[in-house]
Amino acid sequence: MSASAPGGSGSAPDEMGYGDALSRPFWAGAAEGRLLVQRCTACGAHQFYPRPFCLACQDEVEWVEASGRGEIYSLTTNHLKMTPELEPPYYVALVRLEEGPVLLTRIVDAAGAPIAEGVAIGDPVVVAWHARREAPPLPVFTIIP
Repeated sequence: MSASAPGGSGSAPDEMGYGDALSRPFWAGAAEGRLLVQRCTACGAHQFYPRPFCLACQDEVEWVEASGRGEIYSLTTNHLKMTPELEPPYYVALVRLEEGPVLLTRIVDAAGAPIAEGVAIGDPVVVAWHARREAPPLPVFTIIP
């Protein structure tokens, strides 16, 4: 399903005005609980993070909703306190979406709490959302049992 802002222009502003011209459609989708990635209108390749053209063929891109499913491609446990609201230890992972793009994210339990054990590379995951004050939510992932 196509999002309202075609291409990499980011021309459709969101209510929060969050992000730059290229990333604004992503954050607008996140505010609605939709994980958006770019898809090439010529070759069909998917990509993330946002760019003004397709990396595979340099043609135009559009925003589309991703399935939200993927698998853990790489994984590490963070033992350092990086932010006041996130107590270590917790997993930081690269998740490869079914559509192909890879996102840097956190792995959380079904309640949204960070977890730091029992997760492995190759585990199937699905997107969840971590709410933030005065900013769109961040995509995080939970293990599919």
